Amino acid sequence: MPQQTVSGAGTGSPPDTAVATLVVSAAGEIVHWSKGAAALLGHRAEEAVGQDVDRMLAAPASWSAVLDRADGGLGATVVVLRRRDGGEVRVTLSVVPVAGTRTFQVVAFPQEQGDGTGDPEQESHAGRAVMQDASERIGHSLDLVTTAQDLVDVLVPALGEMGCVTIAESVFTGEEPPLTFQNDVFLRMVATKYVLGPWPPGLLRAGERWPPLPWRAEFEAAFEGNALVYDARQAAAMVGDDPRLVSLLVPPGMRQALHIPLFAREVTVGGVTLYRFQDTRPFTRRDQELATGIATRTGLAIDNARRYARERRTAVALQRSLLPPAGTDTAAAETAGAYRETAEHIGVGGDWFDAIPLSSARVALVVGDVIGHGIAAAATMARLRTAVQSFSDLDIAPDELLLRLDDLVQRLAAESDHPDVVGASCLYAVHDPVSGVCLLADAGHPPPIVVPPDGSAHYVDLDPGPPLGVGGLPFRTARLSLPADSVLVFYTDGLTHPDRDPQQLLDRVDSVVRQGRSLADSAHDLVSTPWCTRDDATVLLARLRSIPSTSTATWTFPADTAVVARAREAVVGQLAVWGLDDLAFTTELIASELVTNAIRHARSQAELRLIRDRVLVCEVADTSNTQPRLRHARATDEGGRGLFLVAQFCSRWGSRYGLSGKTIWTEQSIDRV
Repeated sequence: MPQQTVSGAGTGSPPDTAVATLVVSAAGEIVHWSKGAAALLGHRAEEAVGQDVDRMLAAPASWSAVLDRADGGLGATVVVLRRRDGGEVRVTLSVVPVAGTRTFQVVAFPQEQGDGTGDPEQESHAGRAVMQDASERIGHSLDLVTTAQDLVDVLVPALGEMGCVTIAESVFTGEEPPLTFQNDVFLRMVATKYVLGPWPPGLLRAGERWPPLPWRAEFEAAFEGNALVYDARQAAAMVGDDPRLVSLLVPPGMRQALHIPLFAREVTVGGVTLYRFQDTRPFTRRDQELATGIATRTGLAIDNARRYARERRTAVALQRSLLPPAGTDTAAAETAGAYRETAEHIGVGGDWFDAIPLSSARVALVVGDVIGHGIAAAATMARLRTAVQSFSDLDIAPDELLLRLDDLVQRLAAESDHPDVVGASCLYAVHDPVSGVCLLADAGHPPPIVVPPDGSAHYVDLDPGPPLGVGGLPFRTARLSLPADSVLVFYTDGLTHPDRDPQQLLDRVDSVVRQGRSLADSAHDLVSTPWCTRDDATVLLARLRSIPSTSTATWTFPADTAVVARAREAVVGQLAVWGLDDLAFTTELIASELVTNAIRHARSQAELRLIRDRVLVCEVADTSNTQPRLRHARATDEGGRGLFLVAQFCSRWGSRYGLSGKTIWTEQSIDRV
């Protein structure tokens, strides 16, 4: 039984034995032309690329007819191709769609007469059945191991009694596979099947890494996309007759092996090897054509999975890099967030959460979910999160913030090529630890859950507005009074399930959010809920705090500059009570400037408030909506230095606006040592 290395392992192969690989667009334009195609048909790549493939077709004479014959790109057909010299060659054509593009990978196998091992008609019928089985099973999963196992399940026992699929390790991480064989190329056995009994002991198993191999021309030929046929003696020779490698890689009792590269876009991502033991028939050209056609489809599926893995890894890294720190600890609340990407192969989503410190010891809590998946969704999420932070600095009401965010999403949709898929849901809340009041507004988002310190979890009854991007409908702000140590639970719809009772989520929250347990652990347990696998899941937990009345002081002064001295006295006296005499001088100056400005420029009464917690807040409210401006007075100016001095003495300052005027606030650090 003569043995040979098939498809280019030797030299001097006649042109009509070359295997041609090309990529053709749906319209019939040649996009890629391989060396094998040049050898088979005589056209150089620069001559063929960009041409209509119909010029190469003799029968049928059109690309659309080829697609019809090949079952819409899912099977194989026999066609006659026209050579550059005017001659013709009859080939079996495997046509496989390239996922995510409007192109097809085409592999042409020249037909040989006299493969001579059986009834050609019967073999052709059996081959069509195997190809149909492959088209139904292979290429529908983005999981590498599943795709590889589908391949060996199709080919074994149809073409051999044992099958193994090997994939370059770089493919698993989404990296480009190696272009040439090197000793440091890492390969992994991914899928196996053996129909004659248990897997032979000592033979490399699925999941195990190949040992380093010596350089051989045959390995290089396989990496270049060539098929190999060899027997046990030749297999041992290829690994240098090393006893350890032979025991790992050469199945005992094998008669013959056929190795077909998994080739995609001119790159070998791995290979499938079929072995015959009791079957004494040699592998024929027809076997090679059939196996190569199926392997071509599998190679594209594996390469699509590799590209998906790379994009998913990039999107997940981008998503996580754009999220805030998992936990925050402020005077208003302790927070913990958790994000888990979906286990489904639909791409990373656009979930986000945030806890944003506001003026006067308050905190803004936000969670949102952008429509869609992938890098585009993550990028949109980043833009919305940045916008929410910017709008939060304006200290506007939650409903007004969502209204501005809705305008932004509409503009993003107008700029998008697919405006119908640009949108988001969002829940925004502001908690004030002084009053114990929480203001919330909802844009098409699942309602939050409250876990009272001495009660069971329950949903917050909100009147949700439309999702962001719809426009034309108002948002409403709800007002809640929540005791200290209450836990607010914000989440995205990945934590829910349409087929489950909403009470199940409440029960789950009750079981994991308990007093004395860390919020970080609770958040992690919630996103790990067993039924949360169909979409990304995001959770933001906030244990609310309060500032006691003994740590605040408020005074109201009439619109008379004579009261400024009283304001200074009140501030100094209160700081003495709090033991903050070191801050008396700077706070007296800040209060004096702010009260003076309110009375002089707003011509209204001034409300002065001090809040003591981790920082000392000094704020003054008046009835004017005039924007305060920080000026840099010249040496000869008699005034204009008030806000400049205030800014120098405090760590943060700003202004916010309400229905009846504005509030200018400042913060100073308290040295608790």
